[in-house]
Amino acid sequence: MLKIILFFILLNKKFMKFDYSGHLKNFYDWDKKIAHEIAKKENILLNEDHWKIIYFIREFYSVYKILPKTRIIVKSISFKLNTTVKNSVYLFMLYPKGIITQASKIAGIPKSIHCF
Repeated sequence: MLKIILFFILLNKKFMKFDYSGHLKNFYDWDKKIAHEIAKKENILLNEDHWKIIYFIREFYSVYKILPKTRIIVKSISFKLNTTVKNSVYLFMLYPKGIITQASKIAGIPKSIHCF
């Protein structure tokens, strides 16, 4: 029997639904205030490069309904957004627990039922 645990947190004067690992359950409930709250819990102070990656992941997910692989993030961010992102080492400096794990959580992407 699969047991699903959900948490409801009051943010922006409405209840947000999160899963047991802190991922937002509804992609469309996300906003910058929620991102800041999740980042705070992850001990990340968001800067411009964080936001570029967050918005890229959200855009990719809204089109394809899946998370991009790290390699796709590195190539797309460096080419399209003309940032300092050159390799995955820099991404891990921004998101020490993993680009896919932390950035997707902050970006409001529901946790995949598949392994990362």
